This record gives sequence, structure tokens and C-alpha cells, in this order.
Amino acid sequence: MTKHLLILGAGFSGRAIGDAFKAAGFSVSGTTRSAEKAESLRALGITPIVFDGSTISESLAADMARATHVVQSIAPGKDGDPLFRAESPTLSSLMPKLEWAGYLSTVGVYGDHKGAWVAEETALNPVSARSVERVEAENHWLAFGEASGIPVAVLRLAGIYGPGRNALRNMEEGNARRLIKKDQVFNRIRVEDIGGSALFLSENHFGGLWNITDDEPGPPQDVVAEAARLMDLPTPPDIPFETAELSPMARSFYGENKRVSNAKLKAAGFEFRFPNYRQSLAELKASGRWRG
Repeated sequence: MTKHLLILGAGFSGRAIGDAFKAAGFSVSGTTRSAEKAESLRALGITPIVFDGSTISESLAADMARATHVVQSIAPGKDGDPLFRAESPTLSSLMPKLEWAGYLSTVGVYGDHKGAWVAEETALNPVSARSVERVEAENHWLAFGEASGIPVAVLRLAGIYGPGRNALRNMEEGNARRLIKKDQVFNRIRVEDIGGSALFLSENHFGGLWNITDDEPGPPQDVVAEAARLMDLPTPPDIPFETAELSPMARSFYGENKRVSNAKLKAAGFEFRFPNYRQSLAELKASGRWRG
């Protein structure tokens, strides 16, 4: 029997997950909100399903009924995860063949730790409303796994980049900025390693909490400097964080400072293709895939 993956929210990360599962022999479908994006999914070999984020259509219900694996990538929002709202049918009745589920969360659930290391067992202290919503959704998915006996993995993702979305492209387009905030570090993850880690967790029937991040949290301005070097362009000037013009969301990211450990995932046997941003940016540049 062909294994079938349904991706709820087949965006940047979802498409990379689809690629990884397709390479492993899965059939893959994915939801999107618009007919235009549906065609781009079809071109990638992902069967598209238009989903408004709340109403489960007949076509989506039919796909859920045959799914052996599901990845939920849709942000919950104020109303919570669409699969766990009061008016929704139970997940077990919608997906009777389900063998494994993955929920894409964020390292933002840890909140601010003033640059200290955090791991999966670290107590959560979400700051932003969106991270609070993620914690609630995580709990729903973990409770479902507990009740159903199906392994449910919560993938806490670091800052995502990859082909078409990276510092090299920002340099070429003149959008790269070196914001300087004392002692600030961020974690990041190459999108193909999100795909690879999701497949790895599913193949091993692993559930529970997993940090999906590369080996090297570091200052964001260092990534910009490395991109400038690879592009043979001048390094953008330093901009003090305090005086920088930023959107409220962008500024909120700088309110959290932590180093997120991937030791659990590596100890389980996962090998990163892109363990640090220097190797990853060099590969993007050499392959020409940085433009997307």
C-alpha cells in the first residue's frame, strides 16, 4: 500500500517536507488557500486541495480519509488549530488510517532566556500572542497522540531559510541590513533539513518534542557579513537596534534571546545536510539555487 502524506498548509516548509516524502515513495497532497497556488503545487508533484482554514470540504475529507501521515503547518491564530475546534469532527474519525502526525511549531514557545541554552525539556515561557497560540496547539496535538496511541511529533522550528529566501538574495536585492543588538543570537534552519527531519521522525515512528535547528546559534549580522563575502559585495553598515525602523513583529523577534539545542535530534540519529549557515550559504551560492 502506498503511504500517503497530507500537508495542511503546503507553504515554504510544507513543500520541502513534500519533496522529502515523495523521494521516499509517498504520494503527497497539500492544502493551499488559492487556486493560483494550487497550480504551483501541482507542478511540484503535490496534489493540491483548496482549504480556507476552517471548512473541511468533501475533497479534503476524502484525502484525510486515505492519509497515513499528516503534517500540520497552518498557524493556529486566535481561534486555535482548525482540527481541534469544537465544531470540527474528531481527528480519529477524519483520518482512520493515520500512522504518524507532525505539528510544525516554533522555538518561539521558549520565550526569552537571555542568551542561555534551551532544550526540549526547558519550561516554556512564550512572550508573543502567536507563540502562546502555538503552545495551545502543541498541547492539543500531544493530547491527541496520547489518546490515540499514534506518534505525534512536535517540530519546533528555528528561523527558516533556503532557496529563494536567504541572505544572499537579500544582498542582491539591496534588502540586507546588519542590525546590531548587544549579545543577540538567533537559531536558524535550512528548509531542506526541515523536510529531512520530518521524514526521519516519521520513519522511526518518533513522537514528542523536537527542536529543529542547526548547530550554530549566532548573531544575525554575522550571516549578513558572510553573504556579502560570498557575493563579493560591500558589507552593509551596522545599524543600532535601538534606532532601527522595524515592524512590531520584527522588533518582537529581538525581544527573545536564546540558544536552542538540537542535541536530542542528533542523538536520535538524524544527520543535518546543512549544520551551519556558512556551509549552507556556500552551497546555495555554488549551486545557484539561492535565487529559488
